[in-house]
Amino acid sequence: MTELFSDAHFWIGLAFLIFVIVLVLTGVPKLLLGMLDSKAQQVQSQLDEANALRQEAEWLLAEISDQRVRSEKHAAEILANAQEEAKRLQVEAQAKLVETIQRRGQLAERRIATAEAQAAAQVKSAAADLAAQMAEDVLKSRLAGATSDPLIDQALGQLAGKLQ
Repeated sequence: MTELFSDAHFWIGLAFLIFVIVLVLTGVPKLLLGMLDSKAQQVQSQLDEANALRQEAEWLLAEISDQRVRSEKHAAEILANAQEEAKRLQVEAQAKLVETIQRRGQLAERRIATAEAQAAAQVKSAAADLAAQMAEDVLKSRLAGATSDPLIDQALGQLAGKLQ
């Protein structure tokens, strides 16, 4: 047994055993377990927070994707409405142009008809004047030898006015 007390391994083992007993009696394992539990709770809290952030990010991504789809759909609707409005305005402008052309054509036809009527009236008037003048000249030449009758002179004057 003296050999046992003289062996260094024995004393190291005994010191270690006493050290462990002192640690257990002073509550160091409970303290270590409390620290480990605290650290585990902290890690779990960070994991929960990270999970919540991930879920929020996924929700935001889905919301942004939905908003993008809605925006694209709205832009397509606006474009379609603008194209329809442009077509409608084009048809309306063409109709107005056709109407304006027809109206101007009718106005031109009326002006031409008026000008033709005026020209015809002028030609008739000139022809009547010429016929009256010729009739007057013929009658004057036939009656030149005869004595002038005031009644005939008056009839000749009225003839020119009636022919016009």
